[in-house]
Amino acid sequence: MIMKTADFDFFLPEGLIAQTPLERRDASRLLVLDKATGETRHRHFYDLPDLLRPGDCLILNNSRVLPARLIGHRPTGGACEVLLLVDRGGGLWECLVRPGRKLKPGAQVSFGDGQLTATVEAELEDGKRAVRFHCQGIFLEVLEQLGKMPLPPYIKAELQDSERYQTVYSKVSGSAAAPTAGLHFTRELLNRIAATGVGIGYVTLHVGLGTFRPVKAEDVQDHEMHSEYCEIPAKTAELANRTKEAGGRVICVGTTSCRTVESFAGEDGRLKPCGGWTNIFIYPGYRFKVLDALITNFHLPQSTLVMLVSALAGREHVLAAYQEAVEREYRFFSFGDAMFITDQIDPNP
Repeated sequence: MIMKTADFDFFLPEGLIAQTPLERRDASRLLVLDKATGETRHRHFYDLPDLLRPGDCLILNNSRVLPARLIGHRPTGGACEVLLLVDRGGGLWECLVRPGRKLKPGAQVSFGDGQLTATVEAELEDGKRAVRFHCQGIFLEVLEQLGKMPLPPYIKAELQDSERYQTVYSKVSGSAAAPTAGLHFTRELLNRIAATGVGIGYVTLHVGLGTFRPVKAEDVQDHEMHSEYCEIPAKTAELANRTKEAGGRVICVGTTSCRTVESFAGEDGRLKPCGGWTNIFIYPGYRFKVLDALITNFHLPQSTLVMLVSALAGREHVLAAYQEAVEREYRFFSFGDAMFITDQIDPNP
């Protein structure tokens, strides 16, 4: 059956796109969706421990967003911008640059007071550049001083506290965008969840800017996914396997955690510790091997992320829930509210 990208469209008023995070991370609203029936409930994120069961486990993405947006100048004095995307090792990065016509191979760029310099080495596909950086000291420490947080293009407001675009458990630097479903957690909430007998495990997937790339193909199957690097540690693989064996639910926090475990699971649903690149594209018709339930934000119309959640709960159920969220004025996208797609809805309204 051919699916059209337009089948995953919905009307979203621009005013529902959240521009700033809430003062309290876990105060966001939580729409609970029964993936089998389409039934919904409306809660708050701090209610999450009441919706989990002893023996479940949460899988969270501990990737940390790099302050990857660098403002610099060329030898002529002209301003330029370089956005780091993928670390290729040895100081070489895949980047987006502006102005592209001025930053051809051989171009030199300086940042700050010359603490960091760079040379454009090659042009890559999709307008990207291979850029080699040079600095005295540790590159990531210099980047922390000079770089700015690369907020998504639909967020126009200035972020007052850059840590609000990081999860409280972020650990491994490498993302160009935050795994935003995790932004709702506080350390206190994680402690409450652990106290109920729910296991907590971490994977790493470094989110690329391809997560914001629109689907231009008319037919869903013709879309090519971007590749992202991810890792599953032994401790997390063991937790997920033990949870499944005992009849608990593996609940992924965010589409990035979902894509990580589904990329490397065996056909029997078992995980092994591993790392590598994934370009898995999950859309309706996909059979989930590990994931039982998903905590996620509200996504862009016609995006691969709406297609992923539709693979779990059905396109009709998801679009109906999104319509309900619009009518109730839920906040959308990175700093917005959340959805818990589960197998048995909470009986309490």
